[in-house]
Formats: sequence, structure tokens, C-alpha cells
Amino acid sequence: MDVFGPGDRPTPVGGTAVTIGAYDGVHLGHRHLLSLLRDRAAERGLKAAVVTFDRHPASVVRPASAPPLLTDLEQKLELLADCGVDCTLVVPFDRARADETAEDFVGEVLVGDLDARLVVVGQDFHFGHGRKGNVAMLSELGSIGGFDVEGVSLADVGGAAVSSTRIRELVADGDVVGAAALLGRNYQLRGPVVHGDGRGAVELGFPTANVAVPPEIILPALGIYAGWYRRPDGSVHPTAISVGNRPTFYERSPGPLVEAFVMDFDDDLYGEEAKVSFVARLRDELWFERVDDLVAQMHLDVVEARRILATAPTP
Repeated sequence: MDVFGPGDRPTPVGGTAVTIGAYDGVHLGHRHLLSLLRDRAAERGLKAAVVTFDRHPASVVRPASAPPLLTDLEQKLELLADCGVDCTLVVPFDRARADETAEDFVGEVLVGDLDARLVVVGQDFHFGHGRKGNVAMLSELGSIGGFDVEGVSLADVGGAAVSSTRIRELVADGDVVGAAALLGRNYQLRGPVVHGDGRGAVELGFPTANVAVPPEIILPALGIYAGWYRRPDGSVHPTAISVGNRPTFYERSPGPLVEAFVMDFDDDLYGEEAKVSFVARLRDELWFERVDDLVAQMHLDVVEARRILATAPTP
């Protein structure tokens, strides 16, 4: 998949079928739309193109209430590539872009950068300053700019519309199984492995990889989880994961920490980029009066995580 920014490359020869959106999570609803886009592009002999943004538009338009993200830009582009689109145009979203009219966006991006011949979007799609652009306006502009417009419903799973908002709610509640059902994969956190308190290996007997997750990414609810740890070399390892404030050791936590105990593994992980996937939630985070009681519970958590992961598909 080619990735470029506005004006970075020549307009695709022969034109494109385009979809537009934040695409946070690239969930099953998104994949339904992208599959339809590919089919429509193939029927017309066009390239399948995605227009997305380098940040969530809400972080600029309404920063105080902007949602936390399910994916950063790197992961989003990887997932879009997995969906089989030909190219993705990443539009920098800043104050000037937020103030741009729908007409100017269509002229610059859809017509100018992509030579759009077909635009496929969700029926509730809005764009441009004040979100004044919608499917009806897009169709009017298409009659001038030379492209058709198709508005579609996002796929339903289990009788409920799939949305990034709903998935965020599930993740925040710790329902990583429910989130996976709508994502089509396990929810995953990414970040470098950094040094922590040094307590895990020495005091507890459980060396953990402390994953520094970017602050804009949503964390699952505090608790203990079974999951997978993927290393940069592609190897995947069963893992018990803690998302917590470490109440046994801190009366006032410095903030939630993602700690991964990689089972049956003894190597230096510091500095590498970790990918931690969540399969199931085991329990709430608990306070223990004695460290020995915490260690005993951690042994039980690892046993339960092994049991769950023994029959779970490896990502």
C-alpha cells in the first residue's frame, strides 16, 4: 500500500474510488466498507484509496472532549494495508484544515490529489468546517467534480452497529472479549519497554516488561489479563498483563502502568517496541496487606492465563 500526503505524489492514473474517515481501530464496520470500496474499484478499473488524518480531528476541533484512541497512526496504516487498499492519503489535520470548507476539501483532496471517480462513505458521514458537509452535499459536489457518491451502513455485529465509540466503551470496561468481537482481532497496545521500579524480578520473582503506552491511547480497565507479547522479530509469547496502579506498593499511584510478564522467557527486552494483545480479563486489581499474598495471587494468575491461552489463537 502506498502512503502519501497532500501534494506528495502525482494523481493516480485512471482515477480512484475513495473513502474518507478517521478510521480509528479499523474495526469490522470499517472493514465492511473497505471491502465494498475494493469491489466497486475493481468493477470500474480504479485504484482503491483511503483518505485519513494524522490525528483524530476532534483533538483539534474540541480537544477537551476528544476521545482516546484505539490505534496510533502507525498501527492504523498497518491495518489499512491489511485490508487490501491500494493507497492511503494521510491529511495533516490542524486548525486551518478544521476551518476549511467542504467545497475546498473536495476540490483539493478528492479531485486534485486523487482524481476521485467514486466516493464511498458511511451514511452518517460529515466533513468540512462545522461538519456542514454530508452525503447529500458530497453528491452535489460530485456532479460538478466528476465523481459518484455511495452512502452505506456500517456492518452490524450481534444486532448492534459497530463503532469506534462502542469499542472504546468496551475497552474502558475491561471487556476485551467484547472489543475483540467488534475489532475482528484482539485489542493491542504498543510502546517501548522502559525501566520501572525494578521490583518485579527481585522482590516478586516475576520480571515484567513495562510498556510505555502513548497517553492518547485508551487503556483497558485496571486489572489482570491474559494475552500475547509480540517482539520486533515477530515471535509471539504467552503473557500475563497487569494494567494497574500497584496499590500494594503505592498509596498514591504515579499513574496506571502496563506490565507484561512474558512466560517461559528470559531475555533483555528493554528498549524494544512491544505489542501487547489482550485476550481475556482475569480479575480486578487488588490491594494486598502482605507482599507474599500478592506473589501467591500472581502465581494463580499465571496458571489461569496459561489455561486460557492454551486454546486461544495466536495473533
